[in-house]
Order: sequence, then structure tokens, then C-alpha cells
Amino acid sequence: MDKALAKLSLRNPLHLCALGLGSGLAPKAPGTFGTIAAIPLYLLLAPLPIWAYLAVLLVSFVFGVWCCQKASDAMGVHDHGAIVWDEFVGYWITMFMVPLSPLNVLLGFILFRFFDVLKPWPIKILDKKVHGGFGIMIDDVLAGVFAAISLQVVLFVLA
Repeated sequence: MDKALAKLSLRNPLHLCALGLGSGLAPKAPGTFGTIAAIPLYLLLAPLPIWAYLAVLLVSFVFGVWCCQKASDAMGVHDHGAIVWDEFVGYWITMFMVPLSPLNVLLGFILFRFFDVLKPWPIKILDKKVHGGFGIMIDDVLAGVFAAISLQVVLFVLA
């Protein structure tokens, strides 16, 4: 475990959430593991009415800004790879108003990871220029928006 991670405790609820319920501790590809960990929670969110799903997204984003900032401050590192709450929220944005099916869950996963890793303009700029908890969250939020639009286009074309 690196020195920054050693400064966090899974007993601290903020650290636990920032680390994606522990999924961010994966030794390789923590963002991918964080997104995988977001799927079961998405399955609980999917049946919600649109207004409730949006409310959860908003609360999850605001909470994410706070808890990611706290974890980042404790670690002394901005946007450490183990901080993956932003992947949770980005994936949930991707899946907004998507019919629940195994194929759609997989397509959403692939598209979100694609945009999160590739970081096309303006995501890359936000990733480099915006700091703090908001900076940790906003690039994945935008990757989620890009993935959501792409997924809706794919579903429209396949329909």
C-alpha cells in the first residue's frame, strides 16, 4: 500500500465512500473496478422515478465533492487513483433513463470507461485545471454525460 493510502481508514465513512466502498483499492485499474462496483447500486437506482433518480444523482455529486475532498486532503494527493466515488456518479449519469437490461448495463460500462480514460475535450482540460473535490468529480460527471449521450444514440439506432 502506498503512503497516501495508508493515511486513510475504511472505518471512516467518508474515506470508505471516496474509495468506492473499497473498490478503489484494486492494485490495477481502480477506476474500472470502481465502475464495476457502481453497477449493483445502479441496479437499485434503475427502478426509481426520473425525479428521484435525478435527486440521487445531485445528492451523490454534492456528497462526492465533499467526501473526495476530505479523502484527498487526508492523503495529501489530488485525485489519487484509489478515489473512485466519481466513477460511481459518472456511471449513474451514463445510465440515466436507460432501459434496464444486461446489454445496456454493459454498453454503459464500456462507453463510460471509454470517455473516462480517453478524456476528450473539454474533459481533459477540466481534469488538469480544476482541483479539489469539485475537480475530482467534474471530469467523471462530464465523461458520464458524453457516455449517456452516446448510449442514447446507440439505443436509438438499434431500436
